[in-house]
Amino acid sequence: MKVDLVVPNSLADITLGQYQKFVKISESNTDEKFISIKMLEIFCKLKLETIMTMKATSIKTVTATLTEMFNAKQDLKHIFRMDGIQYGFIPNLEDMTFGEYVDLDSNISDFQEIHKAMAVLYRPIEKKFKGQYTIKPYEAKEADFMKAMPMDVVFGSMIFFYHLGSDLSKVMMDYLQQEENRELHTQLLELSAKNGVGINQFLNSLKEMLHSSKISLN
Repeated sequence: MKVDLVVPNSLADITLGQYQKFVKISESNTDEKFISIKMLEIFCKLKLETIMTMKATSIKTVTATLTEMFNAKQDLKHIFRMDGIQYGFIPNLEDMTFGEYVDLDSNISDFQEIHKAMAVLYRPIEKKFKGQYTIKPYEAKEADFMKAMPMDVVFGSMIFFYHLGSDLSKVMMDYLQQEENRELHTQLLELSAKNGVGINQFLNSLKEMLHSSKISLN
């Protein structure tokens, strides 16, 4: 039986909502075969009965491709387009309001709620001028829209916040140093490679990264 298979070309083709669904399912099951099936169901949009007709080697190839994609280095993206609208990363983190800061802090370390943190960080661009831009005011009620944002943008921002720890101001200045940014990527990739590069190992690394991304308000 011929299977019409469409594999995402990059994380830009995978939405946050899809990945949230995958993480929720995989958190309660560590069986590699089950996870492989769910990867094809969610990211390739195949039905279970279709997957069961595929060659085992084909499934292994697809899951390996997706896993490699998840482990690929992602840079912070300041601007991305979604549904015809350009979204921009908050231009100055120091201008964040207390309410925005609380919502970011409360949701950045929980993948099922991280779309709420993304709504603080990325908002529709209002104006552009001389390489700079302004963004719309934060509206918490629009957070669900961020579930449609691409995962390359999500992972890029997560890596940025990975080393924030409790000193937000210090890291905002350190971020401007390119050498420091390269070190963040190196450490994250080392974390993902501790026990191999399989999807289970990546998920464990992701959990550790999310825990470390918590921004303390103390």
